[in-house]
Amino acid sequence: MLIALLVPITLAAIVCLVALLRAAVRQKATPRPEALLVGAVVSFFDTLGIGSFAPTTAWLKFRKIVPDALIPQTILVGLTLPAVLQGFIFLILLGVRVDAVLLVGCILACVVGGLLGAPMVTKSRVWVVQMIVAIGLTLAAAAYTLTNLHLMPGGGTETGLPMGLTILAIAASFGFGILLNFGVGNYAPTLVLLSLMGMDPRLCFPIMAASAGLMGATASVRHIQIGKMDLRIVLALTLGGLPAVLVAALIVKQMPVETLRWLVIVVVLYAAAVMARSAWIGRKGELVVLTPEEVAAQ
Repeated sequence: MLIALLVPITLAAIVCLVALLRAAVRQKATPRPEALLVGAVVSFFDTLGIGSFAPTTAWLKFRKIVPDALIPQTILVGLTLPAVLQGFIFLILLGVRVDAVLLVGCILACVVGGLLGAPMVTKSRVWVVQMIVAIGLTLAAAAYTLTNLHLMPGGGTETGLPMGLTILAIAASFGFGILLNFGVGNYAPTLVLLSLMGMDPRLCFPIMAASAGLMGATASVRHIQIGKMDLRIVLALTLGGLPAVLVAALIVKQMPVETLRWLVIVVVLYAAAVMARSAWIGRKGELVVLTPEEVAAQ
């Protein structure tokens, strides 16, 4: 089973890497130095379980170097290969202990959701993307807060779930795959859901990382083909993230991150508020330019 999972993830990662390099050469894109450091920091703590999408989104919004509509696909493509590397490591270290149906089902469902969601984000109106990202950031901040207050479900010791809960987890993973395209990370919701169901929280990591990696690799190819992203930021997040994952997973392994998480909560909530305000202004402006018939149709 392990080999059956690693092979498609490897192939998808290679295709994603080739597509990314070809696009970078074609556009003569070079990594933005500032984003190299960000990629290293967020991927390092992502490997330790803090998540990377929310803090990266907050940084891009705060610095205003990427248009809001391009933030989700930029961070998805930029953080995909580090997530693939995480998936490899966690599958090799822990994957064999997870129920096969649950592991494979959640990964495949997330990939299908990601593929269906890839064109959605590029075709959505800017204010819709902004509002979805704002909601996702708020939920991430809530999850971080509950974790720091030790109110997040501690989980159990199970390596698998009953059939009914397995089906529910797979269905939820499909939704998480769609939301990944909008910059809403799958780590926090997957960890909360499976822990509530009684799973060993440590065994959630192979599911989370492998799902994000394989889904990201397949969806990233679509996003690269569409071309609506900042390749300079994408390259920097990738190059900074890969070595950071190795350091976190193989050398550091674990460390107290509560203090950092409180800081992330403040930054993420600020970004969520700014993003929601932008969405509200954009929505109001859109209604002003629409005709009465168009407004009624909505």
